[in-house]
Amino acid sequence: MYGFRDIGVGRIVAGVAVGALAGLVSTLSAGAVTLEGALVSAYQNNPTLNSQRAATRAVDETVPQALAGYRPKVTITGSGGEQTSSTTTKTVTGGVGTWSTLAGYNSPAQIGATITQTLYNGFQTANKTRQAESSVLASRATLRTAEQTILLNAATAYMNLLRDTAILDLQRRNVEVLQEQLRQTRDRFNVGEVTRTDVAQAESSLAAGRSQVLLAEANYTASQATYRQVIGVQPGKLEPASPVDRFSPTTLAGAVLAGTAQNPTVTTAEYNVDIALQAVKVAEGALYPTVSVTGSFTQNYLSTSSLSLMDSYNAAVIGTLSMPIYQGGAEYSAIRQAKETLGQKRLDLDTARDTVRQNVVQAWGQLDAAKANISATQAQVQAAEIALNGVREEARVGQRTTLDVLNAQQTLVNARVALVTAQHDRVVASYTLLAAVGRLSPQVLGLHVPTYDASIHYRQVRDSWIGVRTPDGR
Repeated sequence: MYGFRDIGVGRIVAGVAVGALAGLVSTLSAGAVTLEGALVSAYQNNPTLNSQRAATRAVDETVPQALAGYRPKVTITGSGGEQTSSTTTKTVTGGVGTWSTLAGYNSPAQIGATITQTLYNGFQTANKTRQAESSVLASRATLRTAEQTILLNAATAYMNLLRDTAILDLQRRNVEVLQEQLRQTRDRFNVGEVTRTDVAQAESSLAAGRSQVLLAEANYTASQATYRQVIGVQPGKLEPASPVDRFSPTTLAGAVLAGTAQNPTVTTAEYNVDIALQAVKVAEGALYPTVSVTGSFTQNYLSTSSLSLMDSYNAAVIGTLSMPIYQGGAEYSAIRQAKETLGQKRLDLDTARDTVRQNVVQAWGQLDAAKANISATQAQVQAAEIALNGVREEARVGQRTTLDVLNAQQTLVNARVALVTAQHDRVVASYTLLAAVGRLSPQVLGLHVPTYDASIHYRQVRDSWIGVRTPDGR
């Protein structure tokens, strides 16, 4: 677990030296934020992740839409109104014509219903249903990718803020040390022990230190903003964080194997192949006949065409067979297009596996380098502390110049910044590797948060025949 501790480096530095990210912190404030708590907040509050969950619920609706092809379609019609009608007819009898007129008002009304059931359509409904189900599974894999991305971004934002907080503290404490150094140099100049050049060198180092403080403050402010954006809450006091190596495979070969099998990017590409395959079958279904049966009835009261017609009723059950022969070639083009898309999705699957393999190897190398870098930077800090103490003692007896002391002080600050960065990289690299192998999830990390189950909403809507209420799905 990596946090802050103070490391004394001499009488001037004692009490003002900054701690690096090293060592177990045993006493923490009650209101401190842990990395696990930040991940929980991001999992619950991040709008990008919530947006992807909504997109997944929208894809769930494609299954009942496809299943609608198995169900009957019912239409009820009705009409009514007022009408006036006048009809004049001529009748010729024995060469003599007579005219008669029929005129009047009536209120015609009609009610009817039609029920249509498709019996066979070239298995298009079945293939569309399987295609929709594959789309649902692909959307869930995409949601897993989004979850991994958000959790990795949250861990990175947390560690970035922790790192920038430490670096800002380092630079501020370095300015305090340089101010003390400048005061002592001026005192020595006043008694004639050093020259004006030594004073100028100390002033220059102090100005440079203040510039580094301003840069560190800017980086700290930017990290705060990123933390708020990704995690969704304002940062408080951050506790140290630990790597998550225990959740990753112990060998590179095992990590590559796990990544190519479990990474949701690969899973999404696999389901996209299934979707494209079903699209080919749906397109081929356009070449098959369609069989349907239609039942209808109509009840008429009065008539819009005759004042003498008072009532009529019609009912029918009609079977229809439709066999496509040639429709301009569009259906054949659609089949060829679907096959080309299928070939593309298979190539995309190979690309996804290669990309995941590359990401796993890269993350593994970064983690190994981060582990080694911690030991190197710790040794660098220890050596720089000893060197600074020695240079100071030598400067007191005139064997070192003020510039030597300032250079040694800057070397120590740089070493501590390097250690802080190395500790940051160590934790982030462990999360990056866990994401690369497809295991960065609340369940694996053991986060105390109710996990989002996409299957709940799917079960709520899959067999729904009617209704416009949107289920919660959580």
